[in-house]
Amino acid sequence: MADLKYYDVILRPVITEKSMAGMGEKKYTFLVHPDANKVQIREAVEKMFDGVKVKRVNTMNCKGRNKRRNTRQGVVAGKTAKTKKATVQLTQDSKDIEIFAGL
Repeated sequence: MADLKYYDVILRPVITEKSMAGMGEKKYTFLVHPDANKVQIREAVEKMFDGVKVKRVNTMNCKGRNKRRNTRQGVVAGKTAKTKKATVQLTQDSKDIEIFAGL
């Protein structure tokens, strides 16, 4: 397991229609480091955002997609990078996360 600091765990927020719909229920979705576990994700969210208490963390590993492109030398095939997403549900008495406030 990688030695990850809390600021290395969360890479960026996921902004989609489905993730925005979950904000009413205090559910936030982040793209996280592929080696991070649920405990590290919980600690990272609570340290990065003041007044936030995490109730539950759900993670999902996403495989890389197959990609093909035509070049002058022929067809080049490859894969995109694999990712990991985490859905974090906050407690009812917790503050909202500010980076999602203006969206």
